[in-house]
Amino acid sequence: MGSYRVKGIVSTNAIELELSSSVKIHPVVNVSQVQLYKPQVERQKKVLLKPVIIEREKEFEVEKILNK
Repeated sequence: MGSYRVKGIVSTNAIELELSSSVKIHPVVNVSQVQLYKPQVERQKKVLLKPVIIEREKEFEVEKILNK
């Protein structure tokens, strides 16, 4: 799903994640769903995935990013 920072510990088996507003999941998750982040190994080839194209969806081009 991605790498996110732990915002806080809710209980012995639940943590709260720092999620962007675009992520549509609940920020509190069970610790069994979380793995320690491992950075990419030096000189490891990074595989870039092709973008997912959803037909019949509106497409927009970003003109300006606000609040940055």
